[in-house]
Amino acid sequence: MAEHGTDEPSSSTGSPDGEGRDSGDRLLLHQRLAVRELIDTEASYLHMLQLCASDIRSRLQQLPQGDLDVLFSNIDDVIEVNSRFLHDLQETASREDEQVHSIGNLFLEFQEELERVYKVYCASYDQALLLVETYRKEPELQREIQGIIEAVVPQAGPSGLSFLLVIPLQRITKYPLLLQKILENTDPDASAYPVLQRAASALQDVNTNINEYKRRKEVASKYTKVGQLTLRERLARINTHTLSKKTTRLSQLLKQEAGLVPRTEDKEFDYLEERLHWVSLCVTETKNNVAVYLANLEAFLRFRPQESELDIPGGPVVQYCSLMGDLQLQAFPDFKQRLEGLVWQPLCSLAKALSGPQNLVKKRLDKLLDFERVEEKLLEVGSVTYEEQEARHTYQALNSLLVAELPQLNQLAMRWLGQILHTFVDLQRDLAKQVLQRAEGSLAQLPHHHLSEPAFRKLVEDVLGQTGHQLRSFQENFEKVLPPPTIQPLLPGAERQVQALLSRYGPEKLYQVTSNISGAGTLDLTLLRGQIVALLQNKDTKGNSSRWLVDTGGHRGYVPAGKLELYRVIPGQEEVKEQVQPPKDSHHLTPEPSPAPVPSVPTVTQVVAAYPFVARSSHEVSLQAGQLVTVLEAQDKKGNPEWSLVEVNGQRGYVPSSFLARAPSPAPWGWSLPS
Repeated sequence: MAEHGTDEPSSSTGSPDGEGRDSGDRLLLHQRLAVRELIDTEASYLHMLQLCASDIRSRLQQLPQGDLDVLFSNIDDVIEVNSRFLHDLQETASREDEQVHSIGNLFLEFQEELERVYKVYCASYDQALLLVETYRKEPELQREIQGIIEAVVPQAGPSGLSFLLVIPLQRITKYPLLLQKILENTDPDASAYPVLQRAASALQDVNTNINEYKRRKEVASKYTKVGQLTLRERLARINTHTLSKKTTRLSQLLKQEAGLVPRTEDKEFDYLEERLHWVSLCVTETKNNVAVYLANLEAFLRFRPQESELDIPGGPVVQYCSLMGDLQLQAFPDFKQRLEGLVWQPLCSLAKALSGPQNLVKKRLDKLLDFERVEEKLLEVGSVTYEEQEARHTYQALNSLLVAELPQLNQLAMRWLGQILHTFVDLQRDLAKQVLQRAEGSLAQLPHHHLSEPAFRKLVEDVLGQTGHQLRSFQENFEKVLPPPTIQPLLPGAERQVQALLSRYGPEKLYQVTSNISGAGTLDLTLLRGQIVALLQNKDTKGNSSRWLVDTGGHRGYVPAGKLELYRVIPGQEEVKEQVQPPKDSHHLTPEPSPAPVPSVPTVTQVVAAYPFVARSSHEVSLQAGQLVTVLEAQDKKGNPEWSLVEVNGQRGYVPSSFLARAPSPAPWGWSLPS
């Protein structure tokens, strides 16, 4: 009868029940075709994704890994979700009577997961297209990529990568259409109809949310880029529009500070911003500490005491040198390399990853000021311009994105930082374990390895005490035979200043600077080595005896007490002083036999350099303090006695005459240990 009914042509005289039955059969047939289309296209779509993730991505080895991450984004997450979704779709075929109802519930069940994975993929799609455009500018690379894609997916055609990358976007936007097609072929009185309605609406909301998320990411991408601009680039960006915006924002901020307009409060965002600030601070401090640790480790590795000649034959020294050489050449360098790769580089990457969100938070404040101004105008006037409306939307997009993603960012950053610190601790533990293992053999050969720890500590304390007593005894004996203190030469032209200080304060108040002093505070003095000062007070206003108040003859201020020593002339050395220092009213090194001007240094005379001198041109020659110098001419070519032509180490050139002095005949002195 079914065949007869099929062959028999329909007539207008057919019963209403027969027509309703035919209409219901057609509706059911179209519904099943729509369901079949959904399942078949889902299987084909998943197969295409797997080709992209496995065959194509694995063959594009000529592209950097960073490019592959951008091109294929989170395609693995998409495959994982859609694989489960397809499996459950195929399982609905076993429940033929309730298949449509099950499909509707299945879409509602996967709604959140589909939105989660597809919004990430869609947000990175534009950046992937930019990469594709750059590849097209390199014909050789483009041909290689196109050849790989055509070999795996011939139907991609000349579009190549663009054809593959757009497939997930097309699929997520097609789900509402497929559900709507099933819904249109479902009896409104059927129990599955409201479920399909909710599913179609839910998938439409998914696409709306994905578009909104993509728009927010596009807005945020303009402000997350942290670049170091030069002053010229910053000035080039200044125009009347930017000046107007900054002036308006400053005005809005001042009105808020003055209490003229209310400030928008967002406790949720303020909490998230504070958390981000503390996370960033922890990362920065940890990075700085690790940098200092690495610098100290580098300095430690440069110090190799085992390579020094200790003049101690055999015994524990041999084991010590062997152990330290083994550690210095292998254990410590390996530790440093692992520390840089597993701790330092991840810390730098984490700090760089946080710079974008931090910049985005700063931009949000600017956009908030724009938003508040537009809201005030909207309340007063009732309408705003298109640009002002766009400013409102920009702030809302930034704020929504930050509120949604800052919790995950803070949590992820803290987990990342925790793993880095755990790795650092593990590296330290491994290093200690290696050192102990390598030291076990050497420790067994030491003469005191059989002693217990308390006994060994007592032995070390006794040896250190005995050695300290010997050192103090040697120091006392050494001080008894020290040579008399030498006089530091005065700076050129300082004789008058010394005479003035001597006549004003007396010889017991005069001190000489032992090394250059660079003043850091407003009341600190900057002095040169050899300068003479007079002591005014041996402490500062706070009672600190390490800072003395002194008078230079023109300025008064504080200097470190440790860089001053009492200035005194040793008896019997006045002649040396006169020869080292130039006469009071002359720059000559020898007495003038007559009023007529004479050279400051006799011609062809062996003298010494009283002060160091650095040559500034090829006509001059450098000197070291105490260096023997042969004077060839006691004046320059113009007859100026302030410069002398000398010969030093086979080199000839001019030096200041006041830097030369006769070498005093040394008094016989020496020291020896007491018998």
